Amino acid sequence: MRFGIFVYPGVEPIDLATFGVLSMARRVAPEIEIVTIAPQAGEVRMANGLRIIADYSMENAPLCHLVIVTGGPGWIEQAASLETLSYIRRLAASSKLASVCTGAMIVAAAGVLDHATATTKRRVKSPEASPLLALKENDRINGVEALLVDEGGVVTGGGVSLCIDVTLYLIGRELGEHVAAEVAHLIEYDRARAANATQFPAHHGSQTEPASQDICA
Repeated sequence: MRFGIFVYPGVEPIDLATFGVLSMARRVAPEIEIVTIAPQAGEVRMANGLRIIADYSMENAPLCHLVIVTGGPGWIEQAASLETLSYIRRLAASSKLASVCTGAMIVAAAGVLDHATATTKRRVKSPEASPLLALKENDRINGVEALLVDEGGVVTGGGVSLCIDVTLYLIGRELGEHVAAEVAHLIEYDRARAANATQFPAHHGSQTEPASQDICA
């Protein structure tokens, strides 16, 4: 099962926890494959200088079972890129799609979240504007505060470290909650995951049924 992670200049490195969780998950489910995709293959400069190497460009990326769109201050440029928005629309038509943090703002700009419920990063440091507030002001989208929102074909996640919870959720949805629970235990995140699920619950759209809440290993 191939998971793609979409990155771009200006992604916050903490959103690469999506890759880290999937990497640890391969110890439990070795059938997982992970690829990184960017507007152009090769070196991508993250926020504050970290550099990574993207495996594929948007044009030559392989078909993935699910692609996660990461967030960071670079989302503003990507949300204005016709090439990126076209790629996001193609993803939504050909595979499952998820976002973490402000990755939802790119997905929203592509029109994929129109007439759907979604969430994104809510907390910022002044004078930054809240991305969630901007999402709520979009009259085509029902923006809500949630750990994540599952609308069936598209999952949007909350901000920053919640990308860990979202990735575990996606693993559970696609491979079984027992796999996600074992991974959460392996990365010593089972207690934090249970606390987040209780204090900041997920929202499930009309197209999906809630996943099992038995999330402790």
